[in-house]
Amino acid sequence: MEDIKAYIETGILELYVLGDVTPNERLQVEEMAQKHPAVKAELDEIERSMELYARENAINPPDSLRNRVLGSTLTNFGDDNNFTAAPHREENNSYETGEDVITLPARKENSFYKYAFAASLALLIASTIALVNVYNKLQQSNGQLVAMQLQNQQFASKVNLMDRELSIFHDPSFKLLKLQGTAKTPASAVTIAFSRAKKKVMIDMGNVKLPQNDKDHQYQLWAMVGGKPVDLGVFDASADSTHMKEMKSIALADAFAVTLEPRGGSVNPTMDQMVVLGKF
Repeated sequence: MEDIKAYIETGILELYVLGDVTPNERLQVEEMAQKHPAVKAELDEIERSMELYARENAINPPDSLRNRVLGSTLTNFGDDNNFTAAPHREENNSYETGEDVITLPARKENSFYKYAFAASLALLIASTIALVNVYNKLQQSNGQLVAMQLQNQQFASKVNLMDRELSIFHDPSFKLLKLQGTAKTPASAVTIAFSRAKKKVMIDMGNVKLPQNDKDHQYQLWAMVGGKPVDLGVFDASADSTHMKEMKSIALADAFAVTLEPRGGSVNPTMDQMVVLGKF
């Protein structure tokens, strides 16, 4: 059922009603309508809505346009009543009888059909203008619908991310540790969440208090294991980041520290660039 709903929300049914689909897409829509009553019902509803919209928003052509179309049509067709056939002689009989043969005037055509054609043409132009307006508004609505769907997807992704981050604080296997600033940067602080069971280390980027690094440097997180530093990855102290950042996995750690290193990180920590430190 979710697939049918998603198919309907793609906008293909509206394009089918407008005739703006490929032959393959037309066959696909017709097969879906035959197989799924929901698609058939939606298709019928779109057709009724567009017919009602066209009726309510029909635009009568201005008098000047109608007069111009009628005048142009009559000029192109011409009026046969203005011309009369010139008399001529029958070559075979005139010399034999000595009499002139006069041709009868041509039958006058009924002008009703010319006016009817001109009126039909004017109505066709007005209907085309109305249909173009409906199509443009439908395209605009489809664009707005796609934008809203994209916003909803982005919002849903953010909500899911926040739910996952919130679950970290509710997971008893995670322990929070606040790394305090060193003498180099006493006001600095970094909060991490560490789970030995899951071998995960997360940095709470929303609570990072570090001087913003430049483009040539990055902060690097280290774990102290048996007195030896272990690289856990690099990060930037960006004021725009508010999420939990997952670092490299580790199962055991006696302490954690952060140093300022060249961009990309170092093999060994630069001890005189240590900015925060914390022990369990």
